[in-house]
Amino acid sequence: MKRWAALRLSSDRMKGPHGHDQRPGIAMVGPFMGALLVLCLSLPLHAQQTSNAGTSAAAFLEIGVGARAMGMGQAFVSLAQDATAMYWNPAGISRIATFEAMFTYVDWFVDTKYAFTGIVAPIPGRGAVGLSVTHFGAAAQPVRIVGQEEGTGEFYTAQDIALGLTLALNLTNRFSFGLSSKFIRQQIWHTSGQGFAMDVGVLYKTGLEGMNIGISISNFGSPLQLSGRDLLNVIDPDILNSGVEKIRVNYETDPFELPLLARFGLSYQRTLFGEGNHLTVVADLQHPSNDTESINVGAELLLMNAVSLRMGANSLLLQDRTGGFSLGGGLVVRSFGAGQITLDYAYVDWGFLRELHYFTVGLAL
Repeated sequence: MKRWAALRLSSDRMKGPHGHDQRPGIAMVGPFMGALLVLCLSLPLHAQQTSNAGTSAAAFLEIGVGARAMGMGQAFVSLAQDATAMYWNPAGISRIATFEAMFTYVDWFVDTKYAFTGIVAPIPGRGAVGLSVTHFGAAAQPVRIVGQEEGTGEFYTAQDIALGLTLALNLTNRFSFGLSSKFIRQQIWHTSGQGFAMDVGVLYKTGLEGMNIGISISNFGSPLQLSGRDLLNVIDPDILNSGVEKIRVNYETDPFELPLLARFGLSYQRTLFGEGNHLTVVADLQHPSNDTESINVGAELLLMNAVSLRMGANSLLLQDRTGGFSLGGGLVVRSFGAGQITLDYAYVDWGFLRELHYFTVGLAL
């Protein structure tokens, strides 16, 4: 009873005469997070009943970033507090106290390559700013046409790129807000499309020590529509009459929406057998515009602040789920002062498609 009375008295002291919380900035946190959560849940409801996979442009924006996140089943929206947070939850970079750079690489399916580079610089006492570059593409392929099946001597490439600028601020000692703007471009030979998008996210450190809440909405922006000289052609619209054999036409493609994605996540970290040893468990709920809802879960064991072991599973409850199990590890290769070099690896199972291997190198100064 004495303990309960002390807690009640402590709570009452933080409230004004009308029962309002007087802690700086706390009053705005609840309504803000509530509004963002409502916005997440109000995304196109058709995603709850049917799968629209393959109906969005710029699908490379759905590829997860960072070996640490991938090893934990892509459940990272409430845990992201490194340079890869610019993908998962832009609010996550707000508490980075040193200059940080990260590079992620993975050999994707059918001889395509995926790479992410992120750089973050702190804003002392306020937050951080970051730059990111995401690239996805394939090596040059020979151009083949009817009659020249071995190739014309020309080569084409397919390349996707996203350039991002992120700003994250600590509005209170527990609540952070982040916003990213992105330029997106897709190109295949002489045909291309470009557009702009925004990501928004919040990160909240709850009163329960070790528990965080994260919410983010990614890829809110303009549709992409391909155009270019490869869509120019010469046709014969009337094969029964002469004189109209060579009519120049320009094919027009339909615009396609970006893959809008809302995430809500929880993470909990607990110290085990001494300082420097932590167990972290995470879970994310995903609400996409082009697929059904799913859940990602993961865990990480950190030993001596140097070695990490990870496991996870993604896309639980997803219709037509393919694979989804992952394992990973991390190592602090070298520490110097406040800086360090880290190496991370993740193995991600994709079922009949085959496995993928993620590699990430991090530098903090």
